[in-house]
Amino acid sequence: MPSRDFSLHGAIDLGARQAAAKKQQERKAATANANAAGADAGATYVVDVTDQTFNAEVVERSRTVPVLVDFWAEWCGPCKQLGPILEKLAAEAAGQWILAKVDIDANPQLAAYMQQMGVRGIPFVAVVVAGQLMPFLNGAAPESQVRSAIGQLFEALRQEGILPEDGGPEPAAAGGVPEPEDDPVFAEAQDALQRGDLAAAKDAFQRILDVSPQDADARRGLTLVELSERVGALDVEQVLRDAADAPGDAVLQTRAADVEMLTGRIDAAFERLVAAVRRTAGDDRETVRKHLLTLFEVLPGDDPRVGRARRSLQAALF
Repeated sequence: MPSRDFSLHGAIDLGARQAAAKKQQERKAATANANAAGADAGATYVVDVTDQTFNAEVVERSRTVPVLVDFWAEWCGPCKQLGPILEKLAAEAAGQWILAKVDIDANPQLAAYMQQMGVRGIPFVAVVVAGQLMPFLNGAAPESQVRSAIGQLFEALRQEGILPEDGGPEPAAAGGVPEPEDDPVFAEAQDALQRGDLAAAKDAFQRILDVSPQDADARRGLTLVELSERVGALDVEQVLRDAADAPGDAVLQTRAADVEMLTGRIDAAFERLVAAVRRTAGDDRETVRKHLLTLFEVLPGDDPRVGRARRSLQAALF
C-alpha cells in the first residue's frame, strides 16, 4: 500500500528542485551519448531522483526490481568515494538492481525523511524492495566491502522471504496492501494516502470496514493510518533518545517502535517490543504486548517477520 506502508507516499511533501532536475538531465544526456557511441549502457541503471520523482522512480520501480538509494551531497567527500563505486556495481549488475541518487541539498523533503529515520550523516544508502524502505549502509567503504555488503544484503532478503530464490523481487511484496481493482472506496483511500491526507484515508478505510468488518486489506490500511497519526505527532529523534535512556519504560518503548515501524525498521520495532515484554511486568507488560499485536496488523499475516516475532513473543511470555 502506498506510503506510509513504507512506500513513502504521503510521508513526503513532494516538490522538485532545479538543481536535482539539472543533474537528472545531465545523466540522461550522458546515457544517450554512451548508447550512441555503442558503449555499455550502465548509466541506464543509475537515476537521479527528486522529491517529486521519488515515488515513481524508486517506490513504484522497486515493485519489480530492488532499488538502492544513495543519499549524497556535493560538499561530502566520502560521498564522492562511495558514489562511483555504487554506480560501477549497478552497471555490473545490469538491471538486477537499480541505483537511485538523492542530492539532499536539492531535495529537502527527502533529506528531512532521512533525518526522521535517525540518520545523522551522509553518505547513507537505503534499499527499497516492493515499496518497503530499509536502511543499508552508513558511510563510505572500499569497493570490496561494498560489493560484499550488497551480496550479503540480497542473500539476507532471500532468506527472509522478501526476495525469491532467483534473486528477483516477489510480484506482491510483504509490506504493501494490494489494491482491489473493483473497489472504488479502497482506491479513494489509496489516493488519500498518496497525497498525505490521513483523515480522508482513515474515513475511507473505516467505511469499508463498516460494510465488511473482515476486510483484511482495509484493516491493515486503517492500522497504518493510525500508526502514521501517532508518529506524526512525535519528535522522532527525541523519542528514540528517550527510549534508549529508559529501556524499562513501556510507553517510550512503544513510541520508539512506532517510529521504527513507520521508517521501515520492522524487525527492530518487533525486537524492541519483545525485549520490553521481557523487561516489564503487570500492566506495563500487557501494554507492550497489545501494542506489538497492533503493529503485526500493519503487515500481512503470512509475512515471515510477523511469524518470527510471534514466536519470540510467545517465548518471552512463557
